[in-house]
Amino acid sequence: MLYSSDFGDNFHWGVSTAAYQIEGGYNVDGKGSSIWDVFANTRGKIAGNANGNVACDFYNRYKEDIQLLSYLNIPNFRFSISWSRIFPNGTGFINQNGLDFYDRLIDQLLENGITPWITLYHWDLPAALEKKGGWTNRDVIGWFSEYVDLCARKFGDRVINWMVLNEPMVFTGAGYFLGIHAPGRKGLKNFIPAIHHASLCQAQGGRILKSYNSDFNVGTTFSCSLVEPLTNTEKDRLAVIKVDALLNRLFLEPAIGMGYPIKDLKLLERIYNYFKPSDEHLLMFDFDFIGIQNYTREIVSHSYFVPLINSKIIKANKRNVPYTTMNWEVYPASIYHMIKKYDAYDQVRKIVITENGAAFHDTIIDGTIEDTKRQQFISEYIKEVYNAKKEGAKVDGYFVWTFTDNFEWAEGYNPRFGLVHVDFATQKRTIKKSGMWYKAFLNNLQL
Repeated sequence: MLYSSDFGDNFHWGVSTAAYQIEGGYNVDGKGSSIWDVFANTRGKIAGNANGNVACDFYNRYKEDIQLLSYLNIPNFRFSISWSRIFPNGTGFINQNGLDFYDRLIDQLLENGITPWITLYHWDLPAALEKKGGWTNRDVIGWFSEYVDLCARKFGDRVINWMVLNEPMVFTGAGYFLGIHAPGRKGLKNFIPAIHHASLCQAQGGRILKSYNSDFNVGTTFSCSLVEPLTNTEKDRLAVIKVDALLNRLFLEPAIGMGYPIKDLKLLERIYNYFKPSDEHLLMFDFDFIGIQNYTREIVSHSYFVPLINSKIIKANKRNVPYTTMNWEVYPASIYHMIKKYDAYDQVRKIVITENGAAFHDTIIDGTIEDTKRQQFISEYIKEVYNAKKEGAKVDGYFVWTFTDNFEWAEGYNPRFGLVHVDFATQKRTIKKSGMWYKAFLNNLQL
């Protein structure tokens, strides 16, 4: 039997969310447009032509949702700030209404005994800055610095826990290379400078936060997946090295002083076209923790037909394995291996699982949401986190993705990850069985 108390008194349990995925209120009270406002309202970009204009209406319903958090005994709530809600143009003019919203949210959390964890950037760059080049423009470092400085000054009197970037590999790769996420740009000419400028902002954001208060608990988060070869051939093993460098090492290693993994990923040699003197130093920051966001493992094989990396991912539904509605393999051991992988870096002080969860088709029976698969998924992944911790890995937190069903980026509203069901037509919230299970676990009942 496993209990939440087995993880120790100082282990952080919580749930994670993101502004664009839950807030709605996309054009009210002075908010400016973000790249996701533009992208999601462009026909054909999102499944079902959905958008996040209303999403979960958290902007208006945050008090109701915080009461649900309190009822579920969830002690930590991770949320992001919408950059364009407080800087409608990305820089310059400050929207007081936006600051007031986050002030109210933070205060409401604290009044209910819930600790806020802020993510500064969860993919919603102000659209006005994208018109100037967005992440491909080195000026983004100055724009981002202004934004981080304001957040630290306005919210730092009540918020201790901070994350600088959310999954930079995803927002640069999907948004500036593949074009399937906002802002929809494609090609290495966009991807490579976006990587470098995001890496510089990652470190710069940490420095700004610590300069405001050295006691801040400052981290940044990385998407990561266990990568294994389809066969034991040398070509497939080399494919693993390339994909691992791209998915799991690209943004961590520059931050900890190792530089970009160019040796294993030759396409990164082009990044030096965007270097300036002292950039090697400016890329580095000693984070208090690294956020791991793990959902699955990837099986890869060599491919002559995939340019640049000559590697391809074999989708889960082609491999006769259990998978979620995102077509991600259910493989609990992946989180154990990723904790151990990051823990092996001497420069990594602590690890927090800042996202883990699953999307399945929920069954509603007499008003009850039966989501046994999600409950089982979370339970099995938590057991793997415990296995890593008891072996000495410096992991000290776990956050479920996500609190409520929400807008799931390019997939729209089809995948449901929430512990709480949302009827998007009425905005009615219904706690799923997985939510009640998590409540029981946090109350130290049997897992």
